[in-house]
Amino acid sequence: MSAPRSLAAHARHVLTENPVTLFAALLFALLVVLAIAGPAIAPYDPLASNAAAALQPPSAQHWFGTDALGRDMLSRVMVATRLDLGIALAAVAASFVIGLPLGLAAGYFGGWWDRLVTRLSDTIMAFPLFVLAMGIVAALGNTVGNIVLATAVINLPFYIRVARAEANIRRGAGWIEAARLSGNRDLRILVVHLLPNALPAAAVQVSLNMGWAILNAAGLSFIGLGVRPPEAEWGILVAEGAQYIVSGEWWVSLFPGAALMLAVFTFNLLGDALRDLLDPRRRT
Repeated sequence: MSAPRSLAAHARHVLTENPVTLFAALLFALLVVLAIAGPAIAPYDPLASNAAAALQPPSAQHWFGTDALGRDMLSRVMVATRLDLGIALAAVAASFVIGLPLGLAAGYFGGWWDRLVTRLSDTIMAFPLFVLAMGIVAALGNTVGNIVLATAVINLPFYIRVARAEANIRRGAGWIEAARLSGNRDLRILVVHLLPNALPAAAVQVSLNMGWAILNAAGLSFIGLGVRPPEAEWGILVAEGAQYIVSGEWWVSLFPGAALMLAVFTFNLLGDALRDLLDPRRRT
């Protein structure tokens, strides 16, 4: 059996073995579809206001109701998926690409490089992470790029620590010594031998960090340091609807909050599936 076909068979086995994993995969596929095609399939223009239809409850015309400006909540929730997932994906990808090599090198080489990278990680972790993200965005300005930067910075220590632990444990293993005695350079050992063994644990961390990154972006927007209105973003939508809960217009904040919760729930469930897919020891 060829490698691609074997991997596909293993992925199919992982997805069908656990109904929860399959459910999470379907939710993830739904989020991806909404992120890609949300603006095209939204029933209304998410920015178009209609004062005559302000604060209407869910109905056949507006499934999620309307907000204080008469904008369709379903369309705004759908369109917000692209922005929130885009911020989370960019931030997690940046922290993964930077943190994993730093951690592998620190765990493999040790010495002053290990101390330097560890101090960097400990310095970031010394701050409450959301407060640190608030400080970065407040100092640099609440643009999407700065939100991505702040989220990437607070996620960086997780990948440094995971990769460092994996490299530190395995750098003295027999197969690493055999690779070194066979003439492999340190860079090749890191990339070919240590990196694949660190990927399963890092993949689980990626899934968890995606949920945290979405929460972080929504939290910044909720307190006014994130994406600016009138952009549709889950945190903004919840913040805009919070003032209307007392007066009975519950739908304005309920549906974007439910979408946010569903996205975080999905990525938390996907962690175990990613570990099973990438761990070579489970491909039997």
